[in-house]
Amino acid sequence: MGIILIIKTVSFYKLYVLLALLLAYLLNQLDRYTLAIVTVPMSQELHYGEKACMVYNKTVTDAELKPFNITCKDFKNITSCVDATIPGNDSQPCKWDYDGGGIEYQILAGPVFIVIYTFVGIFLGFAADVYNRKNLLAICVIFWSVMTLLTGFVKEYWQLALLRFALGIGEAGCTPFAASLIADYFPEELRGSAMGVYNWGIYTGYSMSYALGNFITEANINGQGWRWVFFISGMPGILAGIIIFFTVKEPERLRSPSDPQAVNTIAPLSQLEKVARVLKPFLSPSLVLLCLAGSIRNAGGYVWAYNTQLYFEAIGQQKDEIGKYMSWIPLVGGSAGVLLGGFISDRLVKGRGPYARVFVLIASQLLAAPFAAGALFLDPPWAYISLIPANIIGEMWVGVTLTVVIELVPSSIRTAAVAVYLFIITNIGGNVPLLVPPIQHAFQNGGATLADALRGALYFLYPGLYVMGSVLFLVTLVVLRRDIKKAKESDYVQLLSDPPADEGGHAGYGSNHSSDLEDSTTSKI
Repeated sequence: MGIILIIKTVSFYKLYVLLALLLAYLLNQLDRYTLAIVTVPMSQELHYGEKACMVYNKTVTDAELKPFNITCKDFKNITSCVDATIPGNDSQPCKWDYDGGGIEYQILAGPVFIVIYTFVGIFLGFAADVYNRKNLLAICVIFWSVMTLLTGFVKEYWQLALLRFALGIGEAGCTPFAASLIADYFPEELRGSAMGVYNWGIYTGYSMSYALGNFITEANINGQGWRWVFFISGMPGILAGIIIFFTVKEPERLRSPSDPQAVNTIAPLSQLEKVARVLKPFLSPSLVLLCLAGSIRNAGGYVWAYNTQLYFEAIGQQKDEIGKYMSWIPLVGGSAGVLLGGFISDRLVKGRGPYARVFVLIASQLLAAPFAAGALFLDPPWAYISLIPANIIGEMWVGVTLTVVIELVPSSIRTAAVAVYLFIITNIGGNVPLLVPPIQHAFQNGGATLADALRGALYFLYPGLYVMGSVLFLVTLVVLRRDIKKAKESDYVQLLSDPPADEGGHAGYGSNHSSDLEDSTTSKI
C-alpha cells in the first residue's frame, strides 16, 4: 500500500517530518472535538443549552428503571420528570437538567469556532507563501494548545466561547501549512498517500477525544471531572510545537514550469495580484463544484462528529460504553479509509489525470451511506460496528480531495489555495450542525421522544449528506473532464503559436506532475 511505498522510497528524515505533521494534526483534532465529548457535564456546571429529563444517579440506567415503568429520557417536561418515583421507597430516579445540546452548544461547535478559523486560515495561507511555513505551524500549535489548557479553568459560558474563538485562530494554520510542506517534501506519485498518513491525525485525535473525554471525566481527578480533559489535552501541544520549530526544516518550494513565478524574469506580484491569482482557479466550474461537493460531505461529518456523544447518551448508553467503542473505531476505520483512498487514487491517477481521483470520491460516499444509516438504525453494539465500514469507506474523501485541489492550482499558491478551499467547505459544512436543533424540535413537536427526534435529524444530516455529496462529486467529474479537455486544446494552440522556451529559464525547479503538459493543464483549471 501507499504507506509501505513511502517507507521504502523516501528518506528517514522525510518520514520524521510526516510523523511530526501527523502529531500536530492529531492534537489539532483532539483539542477541537473534546468539547463535543464533555458538553453534558460542562453544560450542567456552566449552565448553557437545553434541558431534558435524565437519570438522577449516573450509576443507574434507564434499563434498570424499566421494571418500574420509568424511562427518564421519555419524559418531555419538568413536571412529569421530577414527579416520577420508584414504588415502595418514593425515591426520585429522574432529574431535569442541562443535556449539553441545543443552539448554544451548536454555536460553540459551529460559528464561534468556524468563522474565525476560516478567515484566519486565508490570511495564514497567504503568509505561508511568503514566510517560513514550519515556524508558523509551530507557533500555531503552541497557541491553540495554550487555549485548550485555559479552557479547563472557565467559569462562565462567555469565557468558553472566547477561548473557543481563540482556539479557531490557532488551529486555522495547521492543514494549510502541513499540506504545502507535504507537497514540497513528497513527489506526485506519493502525495496522495502522504496526505492519507497526515489525515490519520483526524481519526487518531477524534478517537482520543472519546477516550479522554469519557474516561478522564469519569475518573473525576481532584473532583474536577471534565476540566482535567482539557488540561491533559492541551499540555502535549506546547512540547510538540517546540519540537517542530527546532527539528523540522523548511523545504525548497518546488515550482512547475507552467507556474508564472517559476520563471526568473517575472516580477514579484503585488498583494492584490496574489489574491486575484489565488481566487482565479476557484472561478472555474470544476473547482466550484468540487468545493460545493466537499462542503456537503464535510457537513455530514461535522454533524455526526459533534452529535455522536449526545446521540448515544440519548439512547441510554453510558460514558464507559461510548468510550469503549468510540476510542478506537474512528481511529481504525478512518485511518484505514484515508490510506486506502490515497493509495487507490494514486494508482488511478497514473496516465489519467486528476479527474481519476474523483472516481474514488463518488464511489466511497455512495457506498458508505448505508453503513452510516446503520449506526442510527441499529441498536448497540451493532450501531458501533456499523461505524467501522462507514469510516473505512466514507473517510477516503479527505486526503483525496485535498490532493485534487493541490493538483489543480499553480504550485506557488498551494498553501493559499488549500486555505481558500478549507475556508469554503468549513464555512458551509461547519455551520450545518445549527440545523440539528430546529429539525430535532420539529420531530419532538410531532410527538417523538428526544432520542427519536435526534435520530431523525441525523438521518437527514449524516447519511443523507453523504449521498448528496456523492451526486455532486459525480457532476464535478463531468465538468472536470470538460475543463481538462479545453485546457489541453488551449495548450496545443499556444505551443503552435509561441516560440520554444529557453531551457535555462526553468533551471533549479522540479516538476510536480508527470509531464509538463499535464502540469500546465491542471494549473489552468
